[in-house]
Amino acid sequence: MRVGEWMTRDPVTVSPETPVVDALKLLGDHGFRRLPVVEAGRLIGITTSKDLKDAMPSKATTLSVWELNYLLSKLTVAEMMARPVVTASEFEDMEDAALRMQEHRVGGLPVLNDAGRLTGMVTVSDVLRAFTEILGLKEGGVRLTLSMPDVPGSLSRAVQALAPSNIISVATAGEEGGQRRFVIRVVGEGQQGAAGRVREAGIEVLDS
Repeated sequence: MRVGEWMTRDPVTVSPETPVVDALKLLGDHGFRRLPVVEAGRLIGITTSKDLKDAMPSKATTLSVWELNYLLSKLTVAEMMARPVVTASEFEDMEDAALRMQEHRVGGLPVLNDAGRLTGMVTVSDVLRAFTEILGLKEGGVRLTLSMPDVPGSLSRAVQALAPSNIISVATAGEEGGQRRFVIRVVGEGQQGAAGRVREAGIEVLDS
């Protein structure tokens, strides 16, 4: 599943000269948390609602209203944006983009095409949508967590035991002591008896 399939296309952007107050209004109007900063068609930075709000003067300031408005009119996105920007490619796998978000502790990535142009934004919400799709959560059925030896052929045993049910998703969840957990979702004929058939095949069922 490629990033381009799940990202928000044609994201709202700002220029480095955009006043902070205008950028904050854009975020509020659209319900976004981050804005890519573009100059001459190229991504040069990114700013978030937290960055922009942190730039606003404290409520305890002794500045007059006139002084406050003057300072705010001069404060631009260029002074608050982060650079260089951690990005994703619209042709890379979603799991790679998700890992990059985790490693850099960010909630979203601007997405670039092969020409280096900004084409979208991918966020944690998009990752969760992709995750639920991959695991077939909206299709119902029965979910099984199996513990099997981490060796070739283990999954084949489970597949044979689960017949005639239809397997719609398979995921693994780490290895410990030579055993690997498999999370499998089945639908259709015989789904309610799936756990029993797997146990009869000598496979440990952790939950179902």
